[in-house]
Amino acid sequence: MDIVTTTITLWYNEPILFKNLDHFMKTREFTNAELKKDLRFLNLLSERFPSIQKASTEIINLEAILRLPKGTEHYLTDVHGEYETFTHVIRNASGVVRRKIEDVFGRTVRTAEKNALATLIYYPEEKLEIVTAQEKDLEEWYMVTLQRLSMVARGAASKYTRSKVRKAMPEDFTYIIDELLNERTEKNKQEYYNEIIKSIIDIQRAKPFIIAFCHFIQRLMIDRLHIIGDIYDRGPSAEKIMCALSKHYSFDIQWGNHDIVWMGAAAGIKAYIATVLRISARYENLDTLEDAYGINLLPLATFAMKYYGIDPCDEFTPKSADRKNDGKSIHLVKQMHKAISIIQFKLEAEIIKRNPQFNMDDRLLLDKIDYEKNRITIDGKEYNLLDDYFPTIDPKDPYKLTSDENELMDMLQSSFMNSDLLQRHIKIFYSKGSMFLTYNSNLLYHGCIPMTDDGQFTKLSIDGEEYHGKALLEKLDIMARRAYFEPDDEMNKQNRDYLWYLWSGPQSPLFGKAKMATFERYFIKEKETHKEEKNQYFTLRDDETTCKMILEEFGLDPDTSHIINGHVPVKAIKGESPIKANGRLLVIDGGMSIPYHKVTGLTGYTLIYNSYGLVLVEHNQFTSVDEAIRKDLDIISSRKIVETNATRKRVSDTDIGKELMTQIMDLKMLLAAYRRGFVKEKAYR
Repeated sequence: MDIVTTTITLWYNEPILFKNLDHFMKTREFTNAELKKDLRFLNLLSERFPSIQKASTEIINLEAILRLPKGTEHYLTDVHGEYETFTHVIRNASGVVRRKIEDVFGRTVRTAEKNALATLIYYPEEKLEIVTAQEKDLEEWYMVTLQRLSMVARGAASKYTRSKVRKAMPEDFTYIIDELLNERTEKNKQEYYNEIIKSIIDIQRAKPFIIAFCHFIQRLMIDRLHIIGDIYDRGPSAEKIMCALSKHYSFDIQWGNHDIVWMGAAAGIKAYIATVLRISARYENLDTLEDAYGINLLPLATFAMKYYGIDPCDEFTPKSADRKNDGKSIHLVKQMHKAISIIQFKLEAEIIKRNPQFNMDDRLLLDKIDYEKNRITIDGKEYNLLDDYFPTIDPKDPYKLTSDENELMDMLQSSFMNSDLLQRHIKIFYSKGSMFLTYNSNLLYHGCIPMTDDGQFTKLSIDGEEYHGKALLEKLDIMARRAYFEPDDEMNKQNRDYLWYLWSGPQSPLFGKAKMATFERYFIKEKETHKEEKNQYFTLRDDETTCKMILEEFGLDPDTSHIINGHVPVKAIKGESPIKANGRLLVIDGGMSIPYHKVTGLTGYTLIYNSYGLVLVEHNQFTSVDEAIRKDLDIISSRKIVETNATRKRVSDTDIGKELMTQIMDLKMLLAAYRRGFVKEKAYR
């Protein structure tokens, strides 16, 4: 018997504390007054469950589901456009597929064959092309492979209801897969199962069936996927990741600071459009904008050549320039990079000036330049500039956009707002995403909870009211949604400005630094000016007391819950641990983005939360998808047990379980109404 202590709220808002689930479910009685009070609701519920039999069957089904092991959750963060690594980690379920194969076959199958089977499950289309071209006895290979896939799928499906497994099956092969999954060893039906497989091969449906079967196995391995921010920027294929997520059956996103930039750009905020273009040029990822999202970059290229044609723009050389384009095209990217950077500084100044409450005047630097001496004064100290060519800046009014800059930004704004694919992808962020998420006793957010030096939550004033902690994130979440969905007018300007603040504001939960030194990194040699002081949160989060305070702020049990965080790469190469505050906080940014590999020494982390506990998977090496397919190579990963549950977690211990308990009580109330004559059965109408 499972002992559960929790609180649920019934549909009529009665909170109930119970310690023994079985006892509560069996003994809860409803008064006639309760039934009469809510007859309208019960009559509506009876439309779906029109008889005592229907309601009883559903209660039995739901109560049985509560006893199943909880589904496996996977947490990833800071993907940064690295599609190949991301998709491989999803396909192999962070090593879970390979472990399942090992569990099923042990030493009865050779290692090379198990590796080949794993690769087939990860990449069925590509692997089948190789196999069909090389295999001498294809019919025998099909027979053996289909039997092995059936065994792996059977093991993966064992902790789910048959109903849930059926819903995950590909529609074209539901009957066949269902039969193979429920195969028994009795001699009477063995020929029946063998004939199913033989018929699939005989009618030349083996290839499409294997492909569908492999994708079905992939789906069973991950019950829910959590992406804790920063899908965009740096890497080359963020749009492919978004396309893959759009087809995923169960996922959520906690917005990252780089995601917010693209969300703001899709809303038509020009400062964000300039930022997206600048970062894309900096990492030489303009193809994502032009080829994937159809953003017309010709106006920017034309503008850059007109104003920066004679400028070497050396300080704006892309970080990846050594691996791609020839010198001529790189020079154009450098020109575009500089041109849009200057425009970004001007556009940001407009937002900062009309929002003095942001306290960001230190980011207004164009008016601190002595354009004759090519020097800038910051905090009372003068520095030489690395670049002195500013053809679009009027020293008397340095933040004013030229007519050509205005025209350029109008064209780019139209292009961003009319990109169908970009708008579809950004709407996924709003429908599946949020500033934070509490899910199954875990608190998920990308950046930080802004804190003061003395360990209190920082207060941010919005509309004359102060917000901090959970209330601050909730308020900014609402403003971010209004910024995108409401019209671009004076009434919505504040929401749009705060959406921009999330990128680089000193108290932004997504940024977590006192300033963003973009200008200094481009134009000033001295490293002292590049320093971006982190919010005190990043020091205090190592303390268990602080993490417990944060968990309590978000309504979670501080002794059993966890914070799952991204944003700042863990320097594992220098001995830093992702497990902090005595296990209360897990930082799972392992540097999936290639530019961070030297910093972290890793290819990323995955946190897995299954019915047995929390497991941190460290990904150490991944070459390429092509090599993985050709050589049956998997990503090299190691596992570390973070926390083991004293008893195996069941569905009843999850958020979904609490919802099911509420549904059970609703149905039991309907049963009582049927039996006492307050509601008539409708099954025989």
